[in-house]
Amino acid sequence: MSALLLLQTRGRMTAQELADTLEVSVRTVYRDMESLCASGIPLYGESGPDGGYRLLEGYRTRLTGLTADEAGALFLTGLPGAAADLGLGAVAAEARLKLSAALPPELRERAERSRQRIYVDIPGWYQGSEETPRLAEVASAVWGQQRVRIRYERWATPHEVIRTVDPYGVVLKAGRWYLVAGSAHGVRTYRVSRINELESLTETFTRPAGFDLAAHWHEYLATFDARRFLDEAVLRLSAEAFEGIGQVLEPAAARAAAESAAEPDADGWTQVIVPVESAERALPTLLSLGVGAEVVGPPSLREKMRRTLAGMLARYEGGGQAQE
Repeated sequence: MSALLLLQTRGRMTAQELADTLEVSVRTVYRDMESLCASGIPLYGESGPDGGYRLLEGYRTRLTGLTADEAGALFLTGLPGAAADLGLGAVAAEARLKLSAALPPELRERAERSRQRIYVDIPGWYQGSEETPRLAEVASAVWGQQRVRIRYERWATPHEVIRTVDPYGVVLKAGRWYLVAGSAHGVRTYRVSRINELESLTETFTRPAGFDLAAHWHEYLATFDARRFLDEAVLRLSAEAFEGIGQVLEPAAARAAAESAAEPDADGWTQVIVPVESAERALPTLLSLGVGAEVVGPPSLREKMRRTLAGMLARYEGGGQAQE
């Protein structure tokens, strides 16, 4: 289908040009051109310096009556869960059916085989999907470029704030929906599940010229860990704990630990520096490293770890009573 649309929009293209654009081999292009011809597509090839593949003059593929909403939902046809979250499940399904109907029989069968063999599951392991009752309202404001007032629950104090924002777009990251919006303080990111109330205002807004949602999100992620990890923990790790640190720590923290690793000491233990948000939030993760890890510093974190372990030991040595 991609090759067919390329030929329809660009006219003549060589096998090499098609291969480069579609990121496949020239042999694959030859095979696909033969499949298109066998499916009844009026396609012919010309040899020579000015040769290439062409569609018969006047031929056009027909997408059978796509509506504006269906055209807008095309990018979600492979993500039924995301489409449903946005209230576009039925629209995306209808667009997918119309696209399938427009394909030649052989390509339709090939598309169906792909659908049956590839499935994208967005959420990570060991976490359920979040409740996002305001997502449809958020999406509607994004489509309509409608300014909104939100009551938002955040981690910092005060925990509940009211913000007036211009919703630029929504992002699905690891099963979590986020709103990227302009505000009086610049572009900000809000977790949709923490929007407790949303009111659409009468005024609309104009998106900043040149604003690219994907580019902004990648830049946001690049600085996210730097903004979140405000402290460090110095650890000594046994060889076994050091080898398995990637299974316990977040990827960014595990990478930082590996990059900071000193040479193993005489006992085979390695000292590393691990970025952490705070001592309180780091403690459960550090405890999960078990006996193969020792907190060296800072002193306040080491003391907090010592008190926690002492309390746990006292609990077990005291012989707790089973509850009835």
